[in-house]
Amino acid sequence: MATEVNVKYFGTDGFRGRANESLTAIHAFRVGRYLGKRFSQGKRERARIVVGKDTRLSSYMFEYALTAGATASGADVYLLHVTTTPSVSYLARTEGFDCGVMISASHNPYSDNGIKLFGGNGEKLEENELLRVEEYLDGGTLPLATGEKIGRTVDFVSGRNRYLAYLLSLPRSSFRGMRVGLDCANGSAWQISKAVFDALGARVFAIHAEPNGTNINEGCGSTHIESLRELVLERGLDVGFAFDGDADRCICIDERGRTVDGDGILYLSARAMRAKGEPDGDGVVATVMSNSGLEESLAREGIPLLRCDVGDRSVYEELVRSGYLLGGEQSGHVIFRKHATTGDGILTSLKVMEAMLEGKCPLSCLTEGLRLYPQRRASVRVREKSAILHDPRVSDCEERLRTELKGGRLLLRASGTEPVVRILAEAEDENACERAVSELSRAIRSAEEGL
Repeated sequence: MATEVNVKYFGTDGFRGRANESLTAIHAFRVGRYLGKRFSQGKRERARIVVGKDTRLSSYMFEYALTAGATASGADVYLLHVTTTPSVSYLARTEGFDCGVMISASHNPYSDNGIKLFGGNGEKLEENELLRVEEYLDGGTLPLATGEKIGRTVDFVSGRNRYLAYLLSLPRSSFRGMRVGLDCANGSAWQISKAVFDALGARVFAIHAEPNGTNINEGCGSTHIESLRELVLERGLDVGFAFDGDADRCICIDERGRTVDGDGILYLSARAMRAKGEPDGDGVVATVMSNSGLEESLAREGIPLLRCDVGDRSVYEELVRSGYLLGGEQSGHVIFRKHATTGDGILTSLKVMEAMLEGKCPLSCLTEGLRLYPQRRASVRVREKSAILHDPRVSDCEERLRTELKGGRLLLRASGTEPVVRILAEAEDENACERAVSELSRAIRSAEEGL
């Protein structure tokens, strides 16, 4: 069934758009104004907001604009500077902040940017709160703080160090003797990830760790793992990890050069957790995009899998409802609920390393029991996602192709972060997947031309 995003600005992973076009510095200022006033209400002391950003050029502009808005509303803003999205979540919940903000467009190109909001519990801000932010963005008014009530900014680089120390506390053994490749995507992971693996004793080979403001995610990171595969094979590394721009995703390359995506990480992690006798939540949460083979492979191990909508917010909410401890997305957002409330790429890489060391086998061995079906994907850029999803030319084509896949799956959905419609075809017949994606893409483009 096709799904769509109903909010105006905030999608599945924040308010995202082309910098100073669909997402402007004024938007950031007004988001800051709302947060500053909202979390100052009913408090004797100023609200405390922690803010991080990734390495893209526009992140500085949005950081300063949002900070100006928040301090103008009477909040104190603690600046982490360049850091990861999960570090903002971690610090929001462990350091007594009222909320956290990450300036990032994740895996998108540098010309885009975004604003991700977290509550004081480290979880994505609730949807009803996001709707109030949107109401204010569309013309609401708020009083300005004056006199001694005006907020201040605080340099909070020390917060990054606390997060780094937390990551270092998680592995149960040293990584000494392990040769590890890291693709830092010229983004948020470029310093933290290498520092963590160095401190744990691994011999680290880092690539795409020279951000210049415009090269984030450019031919690298979790969506472009070719150079990491080449590094692993050429250097004879034990494993490679690719992060995205804000380091909340992780994709692995095993010692044979094969990709282990989020589905593979969920499979091996679930088995590792069972082997260690984790006391609660012996099950996995995955989204509708995860391969049916993951569900079947886990079932053979006696491990149940629950499905949810796309987005790590949906994954986390289902984890809380079910009591399970592990969930994630095929794209590499993986949540280990004992340790985090959102996807954390670096934490995920540490958990994979731990599974390798405790299992005393290479990564390829840990995924041997996983049998996946062929999948094909496409993303078609459109002007009006909702109109396309409800166009009879598209829905008729979708229904016919779903029948032709003969037991396979065909998913059509609006992206929650970009102006595109995404297609996923899954079936035993690889050629049938390719035909289905190709035909449905043509139907969408035809409908787009007719709007």
